[in-house]
Amino acid sequence: MPEQLVFAMEVILNGLMAGVLYALVALGFVLIYKASGIFNYAQGVMALFAAMTLVGIMNGQVPFAHLINATFGTHIHYFGWNVPALFAIILTMGVMVLLAWCVQRFVMRHLVGQEPIILFMATIGLAYFLEGVADLMWGSEIKKLDVGLPQGINLWLDETTFNIFDYGFFIDNLDIVATIIAALLVAALVAFSQYTKQGRAMRAVADDHQAALSVGISLNFIWVMVWSVAGFVALVAGIMWGTKSGVQFSLSLIALKALPVLMLGGFTSIPGAIVGGLIIGVGEKLFEFAIGPLVGGATENWFAYVLALIFLVFRPQGLFGEKIIERV
Repeated sequence: MPEQLVFAMEVILNGLMAGVLYALVALGFVLIYKASGIFNYAQGVMALFAAMTLVGIMNGQVPFAHLINATFGTHIHYFGWNVPALFAIILTMGVMVLLAWCVQRFVMRHLVGQEPIILFMATIGLAYFLEGVADLMWGSEIKKLDVGLPQGINLWLDETTFNIFDYGFFIDNLDIVATIIAALLVAALVAFSQYTKQGRAMRAVADDHQAALSVGISLNFIWVMVWSVAGFVALVAGIMWGTKSGVQFSLSLIALKALPVLMLGGFTSIPGAIVGGLIIGVGEKLFEFAIGPLVGGATENWFAYVLALIFLVFRPQGLFGEKIIERV
């Protein structure tokens, strides 16, 4: 019995850590949806693009090397130097800000006032476009990402083993670090939204575009800022997931795991994204632990979506979302 209790505690703790990473991805969706009413399908691809750009910069890889070599008959792939991780992260953030400006300048600016479905379709097109650009820039092979984060289970607290009832359980160092970084980022985003001039302007735009314009708030600036912040969130998520499982094109699928988180927490709530991520993370781990052996396992692949479906039936706006009432 004590051994099962300790194992259950290990499952819950690992679920909480996975949930924080899910919430981190969901935050990018929430930020853009709150400020512009756009469900950004490309958020997962932004995490992929950021991670691939970071690896390329760190390795000194020449962007579009395959295209350049095929066009001019050259054989240039690398500049011949490596870039320190911190400096590479700063440069990658600059690329994400440039991407945010391009999205606003060449895509979203021309779709102001369109139906939400049109905006959603635009983000689908943006997602596939970014995938293609990432492939052309950095290649499609799986890349290893190492920015110096501790990995493995042999660094913390006696090999990260917590002895309870003479039993032990293990926690991956990367999960611990990712949880701490994600928690700090979430706290910073909440503080930014609540206590800064730009954060208040973002909330004003989210409440009413026309009213925000009437008091002198620039919608273009706010939207570029929001897409930039979402790009930063995507970069952090890309670093965490890329370090954990390698930088590959399946990394963009983490956005699919964020959908149930948004359905649970609500599309307009930052605290909702956090709570929804924790519920999904712990729920899927506990369900796999308790029910998985009875149904053949692999319940983590579908549990989150079934739970989200239940919420859609009984509480469509999610736990913290705003209930929308339309008069006809």
